[in-house]
Amino acid sequence: MAEKPRLLVIERDAQSGPSARERLGDSYDVVTARTMSRALGLLRENDFAGVYVDSSQLSTVRWAGVMIQADEILDAIADGVVVVDADLRITWANPEFKHLADPSVETVSSKFYRALGNPEVIGPDPCPFTSAVASRNPASTALRINANRYIRVTVTPVFDTSGSLTHMIALTRDITDETQQQLKVNAIHKAGDELADLTPEELVDMRVEDRPELLKLNISRHMKDLLGLDFIEIRLLDRESGRLVPLLTEGMTQEAAQRELFARREGNGTTGFVAATGESYLCPDTASDPLYLEGAAGARSSLTVPLIYHGTVIGTLNVENRQPNAFDDRDRQFLEIYARNVASALNTLKLLQAEQMNVAAASVEAIRRELALPLDDILSDATTVLDRYAGHDEDIIARLRHLLYRAREIRSLVHKVGSTIVPERKPSSSRPAPRLANTRLLVVDADENIRRSAHNLLGVQGATVEAARDAHEAVALARQTPYSAAIVDIRLPDLDGFETYKRIRDVQPGVPIILMTGFGYDPSHSIVKARQEGLQTVLYKPFRADRLMEAVEQALRPAAPADKKPAAIDGASQPLQPATAEASHHES
Repeated sequence: MAEKPRLLVIERDAQSGPSARERLGDSYDVVTARTMSRALGLLRENDFAGVYVDSSQLSTVRWAGVMIQADEILDAIADGVVVVDADLRITWANPEFKHLADPSVETVSSKFYRALGNPEVIGPDPCPFTSAVASRNPASTALRINANRYIRVTVTPVFDTSGSLTHMIALTRDITDETQQQLKVNAIHKAGDELADLTPEELVDMRVEDRPELLKLNISRHMKDLLGLDFIEIRLLDRESGRLVPLLTEGMTQEAAQRELFARREGNGTTGFVAATGESYLCPDTASDPLYLEGAAGARSSLTVPLIYHGTVIGTLNVENRQPNAFDDRDRQFLEIYARNVASALNTLKLLQAEQMNVAAASVEAIRRELALPLDDILSDATTVLDRYAGHDEDIIARLRHLLYRAREIRSLVHKVGSTIVPERKPSSSRPAPRLANTRLLVVDADENIRRSAHNLLGVQGATVEAARDAHEAVALARQTPYSAAIVDIRLPDLDGFETYKRIRDVQPGVPIILMTGFGYDPSHSIVKARQEGLQTVLYKPFRADRLMEAVEQALRPAAPADKKPAAIDGASQPLQPATAEASHHES
């Protein structure tokens, strides 16, 4: 019996009468397709003697004709194109999509994701087919296939005139290059964020000098792991001198690492040029580049980018390679991104260091304030005993002198210990020296608050302050220690101001003395008498810091001519001026 000819019947909708299969089944081997996409797939895969389409579906046939005529175009385009039915089964695919598909799977008739080897959905849409049908608009997402390849899938649904889904067209585009670039950018950002990301516990356990070392270690690791670079140089810009100070010189020659460079356009290599201009510099061939100075031995190309923080160049980052033309514009982009993170990390470490320096300075200052008066008591008591034992037991005298030495040493040790907590601040040429540097001042007052204030106000200006509670302690101290000046209250528990003035002058004839009085009150006329003996400066209490400084600085100046009266300095708001008749009235 002869084999029946095969006939493809496109029958999408239910018929009111007998179906085509029933009417044609006796004469033909009928194959039925409910959708045009399925019909096209069957036509490509099998031989048919003819195609039967009901007259009510002629518009669909015309669309199918267009699709068939467009086969050559679809086969030639660079993007993958597939037609899938409602069950996501592929009914047609162009060669580019078949190239992406899993070779072990038959592309046509397989489910879409199965044909691609069950790829990982990267996003943003977890299921673009469902989203496209629900919204009746195209939907896209990214997929990772074969572990290291990325494609973007855009799904467009197709509906018939009745609004029923006929098929979906999926366009696939290879986005491996741009995705890997973005992933690399993300990795660089993540690595940069971790550069100075230290936990509070790590900060406590880590010395200040260890933090830059950790930063350098992380930079070297990131350069090798993320960017594949072995020759790295980072220099920081000293703004006052313009010098570019090496921070990291990985793989550079010793001569290059020790080379002095400045932020200048010429004569300082690509690093100096970048620091001066704030612009990146790509050197494709070091052999012919006029700016390049040898960094890594045998390097044939280099890339230098600025370290910029808040619009200001703070340094440079330079990388080199032994191959010419090893860097391109994409490498420049990567390195500039990383350089911004390096600059931010350096600034964070600088702020952390400054914060620790401020905390340490505040701690040292608090210790100094608390020790000031107890040390004064030790000095005064030891000096008084020493004064009384003079000429007697030499062993006790030696021990007392050692006690005085050690008590004074404690003050300097507080500062030394504080300076070991953090590095010393670099001196600035524009910052003036303390106004009372290298001076030793004796303050004599029974009021503990006055003695404490003198320590705080004068110590800040660089003076070494020693305080006594009464005249006898002051005289004993003056007998043992030379002072730059003495500040003496006229109302002491044991002697009046004039007597104290005379006794201190007896043991230290040249020492300038300032007499203090509260609101001009001087019942014993100490100030008048002391003026007759050469007193130059009077300070009225309560005083402000600037008035105290003026009084001390005036006392330290060379003595005024004999025909001039001493200056009277009050503690309120009046400027430094010679004593007036009104001031004399207060004194009397």
